[in-house]
Amino acid sequence: MLIACKNDKSTSDDKTLYDETVNSSFTFYQNNDILLNAAGNSPHGNFKLKFNGTAQSALDSTGKLPAGNEFPSGSLIVKEIYGGGSALSLYAIMKKAPGNANAGSNWLWAEYKPGGKTVVSVSNKGSGCVGCHSGNTNRDLTNSFDLH
Repeated sequence: MLIACKNDKSTSDDKTLYDETVNSSFTFYQNNDILLNAAGNSPHGNFKLKFNGTAQSALDSTGKLPAGNEFPSGSLIVKEIYGGGSALSLYAIMKKAPGNANAGSNWLWAEYKPGGKTVVSVSNKGSGCVGCHSGNTNRDLTNSFDLH
């Protein structure tokens, strides 16, 4: 089940972030592209988690961000969310961008459908995202490391 603040008002930042999401190289969480089950209070459903090289550089040998550490600026974390089996249904994205006018708590937060339709725009500044993610400031607002 997906629960998000729906806002299909796209900005140029949305197009740029979506393009970066589908055109960049990534490493899957713990070098494994298996489907992870939703855990905790996650609204995202089953997903695959992946990191760009900048984010990957902050992870330890277990593939996790060490407690108390932060991701460097430019880190891009993508959840590929799968609904109804093996069909990719949504990208949920966090990009570390301190100083960006659309950042909420130093991150850009967005959700896009495959094909680029904006579901949650970066212009929301993480509204609807930061609240849940603020429960884990110990790993730079990321929750998956403690759930998987």
